[in-house]
Amino acid sequence: MESYLNSWCVVFVLLGLAVSVTKAQQVPCYFIFGDSLVDNGNNNGLVSFARANYFPYGIDFGGPTGRFSNGRTTVDEIAELLGFNDYIPAYNAVRGRQILSGVNYASAAAGIREETGRQLGQRISFSGQVRNYQNTVQQVVSLLGGETQAADYLKKCIYSVGMGSNDYLNNYFMPTFYSSSRQFTPEQYASDLISRYSTQLTALYNYGARKFALIGIGAIGCSPNALARSRDSRTCDERINSANQIFNSKLRSLVDQLNNNHPDAKFTYINAYDVFQDMIKNPSRFGFRVTNAGCCGIGRNAGQITCLPGQRPCRDRNAYVFWDAFHPTEAANIVIARRSYKAESPSDAYPTDIAGLARL
Repeated sequence: MESYLNSWCVVFVLLGLAVSVTKAQQVPCYFIFGDSLVDNGNNNGLVSFARANYFPYGIDFGGPTGRFSNGRTTVDEIAELLGFNDYIPAYNAVRGRQILSGVNYASAAAGIREETGRQLGQRISFSGQVRNYQNTVQQVVSLLGGETQAADYLKKCIYSVGMGSNDYLNNYFMPTFYSSSRQFTPEQYASDLISRYSTQLTALYNYGARKFALIGIGAIGCSPNALARSRDSRTCDERINSANQIFNSKLRSLVDQLNNNHPDAKFTYINAYDVFQDMIKNPSRFGFRVTNAGCCGIGRNAGQITCLPGQRPCRDRNAYVFWDAFHPTEAANIVIARRSYKAESPSDAYPTDIAGLARL
């Protein structure tokens, strides 16, 4: 009898430990602004070539949702790390009190500049995403019973902003469609983008946002699409990467400026560029074998034409950094998300990581 009772005591202790390991939700809500790296379905109903609501996208997610990956995106993983029980819903699908947990406004092909991505069709630019957030805030005010209650609630939430990739990929480095590379040097263009970026962040601040994670641009010049144009299929396009680094440097400086100007808010910079470079330079450390080709795509490096409807992807998707011509696999997204949430290197986040931001 005693051994029977002892066995049950052990079971209860183990159950208690399991419950304690389950993360408590660290913030009441999580709002997401971005492009195809984090879009989870907002482009599904748009007249656009920038859509991923078809197989094999979502092959490891239970089916296509509009996510540009085989599975989860970085913000899906970060939502889990923050203790949310479910993924943050897309703006075009969120209903009622769901908005109190946060909303994902991201739109594939969207940029900081209004014209960015226009050759791909409809998309929701950064300013359009901010307007959608402002509509959400009006609903939060109604649900919580007033502006004071809404402000007190929203100031505790995390605001993730990852914009700028398309302003290079689908604007500056696409001279056939856009004149920006003839109008601006890379330095001038980055300054223009940061000025516009700052304006939209101020709009978010004026509508209650106080905890900002600003995600830097990755190494676009190392994408399979860029590598497909190189002589050896392995050498990154340093012209693109250099321009991306100029933007990131200015974004990091903007964080200092905004923190000085808004003492009641906290802005932090997430260094996605170096995290991505770490995976490309040290793939075996993360379990990757293929860094220069997409798991699903056509042509050189499987990067000249992105993943087509019904196409058969690679089998060992966890061995690939890239899912298609431009976007990471779920495995790579998880690495980026975990280092964004909890920095492994002092350069991963500045001045704090997302876990630190949540604690403030």
